[in-house]
Amino acid sequence: MLEFTAVRTAGFASAVFRMEEAVKLGVISDTHRLIRPDALVALEGSDLIIHAGDVGTPEVFAALERIAPVHAIRGNIDTAAWAQHLPEQREVQVENVRIWVLHDLHQLALDAAAEGYRAVISGHSHQPKIEESGGVLYLNPGSAGPRRFKLPVTVARCEVRHGAIWAKLVELDV
Repeated sequence: MLEFTAVRTAGFASAVFRMEEAVKLGVISDTHRLIRPDALVALEGSDLIIHAGDVGTPEVFAALERIAPVHAIRGNIDTAAWAQHLPEQREVQVENVRIWVLHDLHQLALDAAAEGYRAVISGHSHQPKIEESGGVLYLNPGSAGPRRFKLPVTVARCEVRHGAIWAKLVELDV
């Protein structure tokens, strides 16, 4: 059973999820209007999908929402009218794990550990990365959109259980 509550205030949004078993998160970013079939396959089975910005088109949402509820933020290319409802940053809470989502990690204006966040999810750089610092998981799922330079095309899968979050990157066949 999945329970969901959402709150939105002044450019930021908050969502809380509770589930009896581990919650499976799909994390995607920088689709830039492209929704790859391999990305959809990699995200299958997710209870929730987080899109870390540069969505590009509402059709990307439609494809992802066939898998699970989508919670996204606005990236620097998301300037059209359809994207104006997206917050620039948001909190997503899964069980008692607080996650902060923003597009460009360089714009992080809070001390994630001091504020009680267990994870920070960002995109923008197209460089997939998982690192932990000060008890906070920093995750960039990379880009699932058009290939940039020689960077891999990736998404991430996360699992939240017992107050902890784990992440792994999934490289797509392109």
